Amino acid sequence: MCSTGTTKPIVYVLDGGFSTQLSCHVGTTADGDPLWSARFLQTHPEDVVATHLDFLRAGSDIIMTNTYQASIGGFVKHLGVTPEEGYSLIKLAVELAKRARVTYLEERHVAGLPSQTPLIAGSVGPYGAHLHDGSEYSGSYADLTSVETMLEWHTPRIKALVEAGVDLLAFETIPCLKEAEMLVKLLKEFPTLKGWLSFSCKDEHSLANGEDFKTAVKRCWELNPNQLVAIGVNCCSPTIVAKLFNSIKDEDDQIPIPFITYPNSGEKYKPKIGWIEQGKCEGLPTFVSDWLDTGVRYVGGCCRTYGADISLIKNEVQKWLDKQKSIPL
Repeated sequence: MCSTGTTKPIVYVLDGGFSTQLSCHVGTTADGDPLWSARFLQTHPEDVVATHLDFLRAGSDIIMTNTYQASIGGFVKHLGVTPEEGYSLIKLAVELAKRARVTYLEERHVAGLPSQTPLIAGSVGPYGAHLHDGSEYSGSYADLTSVETMLEWHTPRIKALVEAGVDLLAFETIPCLKEAEMLVKLLKEFPTLKGWLSFSCKDEHSLANGEDFKTAVKRCWELNPNQLVAIGVNCCSPTIVAKLFNSIKDEDDQIPIPFITYPNSGEKYKPKIGWIEQGKCEGLPTFVSDWLDTGVRYVGGCCRTYGADISLIKNEVQKWLDKQKSIPL
């Protein structure tokens, strides 16, 4: 999916903060909900479709299913459904994304506009997300939770996404190497599918739980280079992204690793207060060119980014690509 070597680069624009854009339709936020935006799969499915459409119309080449915090056990506990119904809700998330894609392609056809079929990535958030204690941003559960426990929790949700027909898997906001390695190995059980791995990082050097970012990236890439399309970072400050990737670009690297990034808006979240420092941070589009220079080939936004932000990112990507066309191979 991603060009390397001496060929001209291909860049994929992702979507933005799903719960952020969804709030424009449902009139409320998912902040504080143990299911995050996944609750709306049951209560507001049409708004989920509308949110996917917002991002497609904004220029997303890849949209992610509304399943970041979705799990069988979580749905059983917080929605009162059966395990079978919980499994079906995860599959429904894929169907809603597919509906949005069909509508978008029909709109383009009627308007006489060219279009490539957007891809659907199955969002697979970390084990810590379902704990509803913010530990996906600290990785504190890594030392307390066995690989077997995490594998047992992840496997059915991933199988549901695969059965429903996602184009690839998005392992995202992973705060620790232990879980990342498990997911990369689990991907091998679906040999025809590809995916990306995106870490949660606390600074320009470390994963959320303190492990070295550079070491973790290389380790996971080596475990499954044939199925991983990119490795990177999401749900972080945009100011640390380039530094993280530049730490990996060694002269000794024989095969460049395609990078992926979709940071937050730059605002900060304070428990019991909410998002702060609005208007005090540079917009994501100002960083895009530098990110692409480091080897980023998948770029979008996470928390507090809207469809409008994706449109601006799309424009910056196109400017960068146009510039590359003028550079001799």
